[in-house]
Amino acid sequence: MEKQLKKGLVFFIIDLVIVAGSFFLIIWFKSGKDFSYVERLLNSFFIFLTLWMVISVLFKKFDLPKEIILKRKLGNLILCNFIILGSVSILMYLLRTSYYSRTVVFGTILIASVIEVIAVNFYYFLQIARISSFPQDQEYIALHQLQMNGKRKNGNSDEQTATYINSKIPKHIRDSIISECGNNALDFFVRNTNGNSNNTLLLSTTSLFNIKSQPENRYQSIFNLKRINDIRYLNLFFETANSKLPLKGTFIGCVETKDMRKKRLFKKYLFPFNFIYYYLIDYPVKRVFPKFGLTKGIYFFLTHGSNRVITRAETLGRLISSGFEITDEEYADNLCYFAAKKVQEPSNNPDPSYGPLVKLERIGRNGEIVRVLKLRTMYPFAEYLQDYMYQMHELQDGGKFDHDFRVSTMGKIMRRLWIDELPMLYNLFKGNMKLVGVRPLSKQYFNLYNKELQDKRIKHKPGLIPPFYYDLPKTLEEIQKSEMKYLEAYEKAPFRTDWKYFWKAIFNIVIKQARSN
Repeated sequence: MEKQLKKGLVFFIIDLVIVAGSFFLIIWFKSGKDFSYVERLLNSFFIFLTLWMVISVLFKKFDLPKEIILKRKLGNLILCNFIILGSVSILMYLLRTSYYSRTVVFGTILIASVIEVIAVNFYYFLQIARISSFPQDQEYIALHQLQMNGKRKNGNSDEQTATYINSKIPKHIRDSIISECGNNALDFFVRNTNGNSNNTLLLSTTSLFNIKSQPENRYQSIFNLKRINDIRYLNLFFETANSKLPLKGTFIGCVETKDMRKKRLFKKYLFPFNFIYYYLIDYPVKRVFPKFGLTKGIYFFLTHGSNRVITRAETLGRLISSGFEITDEEYADNLCYFAAKKVQEPSNNPDPSYGPLVKLERIGRNGEIVRVLKLRTMYPFAEYLQDYMYQMHELQDGGKFDHDFRVSTMGKIMRRLWIDELPMLYNLFKGNMKLVGVRPLSKQYFNLYNKELQDKRIKHKPGLIPPFYYDLPKTLEEIQKSEMKYLEAYEKAPFRTDWKYFWKAIFNIVIKQARSN
């Protein structure tokens, strides 16, 4: 109940800003910089604003529950604003004074209504993009589901852990881990080292030098107690840890994920200052600045790379790109602990993708690699998690991963509105893709297909509008049948097939609201 009241208060304040902004905007259009005109209308504006808010509260305009029905909410908003319009019109007729302007009044209502409709749509798409009913961290829901299904090892029992602690872990190591990270961190350490501390390097550092100075192949495990959020050259740190470990050696560390950080900040500051600080200061500086070349330097000048915001997806992606395989994860004491096994040398990607525009390697005609342009919808380094996702997660209807934590909240909105696909028009104009055709696939997805379809696929260019939107298949097997049917028809009658598939796909997308998650 308290949460709903806070949410209603936030929407109330936002609507105040929208109405006030609309008023001053229409004043600016009408009179420019004539401040005396504003002063003359100010009293009548406050009456209008009071009427607006009273009617809005009475008709529950600010009641936006966790799950809303868009059509119903927009209908309520429009009805409410029509009542405001009627009430204001009656009041203007009864008063018949010169202390108002019909243009300003009706213009304010019109502009505010348009902005409200846009805001409600944005809120709706934001809500359906978020992973709901998760108590601590949205990115953690897939891992939690795996634990519930018993698809990964849950570690040793409490009795086994106690035995390891009592028999193998020296007291000074136990005390060091517990004093800095707590008992849960010690349990995680025991689970992933079998309690053997003789060949384990225990560090508490953010300095690259402290790991570079260690001998190679001396330790079977390296456990760093410091958060990776405070390590300046993170990839180089992981790669150096990789070089110090033998094959199958284990690197253990911890991270404060993006959503854990948000939760901490919202608890730290009182409402509504927590919203103001997070969205106007912390998010722009820590999330937006590092993604653009012009502001990246400002970010590192201000932060020196410490206390960076990092998601679970980015953490795991960086580890995999550095030659590790993820073997265990656990959330404890407001941190996410991870264990990663060395399986190969680092990929040494000289230009990792971090900005808003990404180039994705996809299988094209004749099996050649096509670099498909898209707007980023996944967190940085998430591209390295393709195999990990397939091994650990189920495919949902439509052939996508269930609970894909790699996709950001804004990315889900962009996907639903097709915004992320716009740069692919470049590939269309370049000639390595066509308008209608099979979806361009990554190597990992391509290898899931049967050999017959693989051979037929590489004879043709991939397309912007895939057969998926014609047949709306649900399973991977149905998707393969759909694509095979399209390719066989295309080989017989190219133009007629693409024409038929194009218009049926448009109908399904626009009328049936078909979407690929």
